[in-house]
Amino acid sequence: MANGMSARIFQRPKNAMQSGRALTDQWILEFAPEEAKRPDPLMGWAGSGDMKQQVQLRFPTQADAMAYAERYGIAAEVHATPPRRLKIQAYADNFR
Repeated sequence: MANGMSARIFQRPKNAMQSGRALTDQWILEFAPEEAKRPDPLMGWAGSGDMKQQVQLRFPTQADAMAYAERYGIAAEVHATPPRRLKIQAYADNFR
């Protein structure tokens, strides 16, 4: 069943403003925009008639997200999670 929808599957990144890693184990399926956003003539806010841009589906694993996309004929592209790079540094290094 090909319906022409496309989406991206990615793992939620860690918030840079907080040290916690809550919800980073979830995989997100997010639909690609079908039409460009345009400014509203009255308020000037950007918007479009594409309702799928508001939908984010959450899955516990990447395999579950891919299975959902295959089941409903969604062309999904997986964006790999970048590796975490830790900069191990002692407090005393600030004064060298």
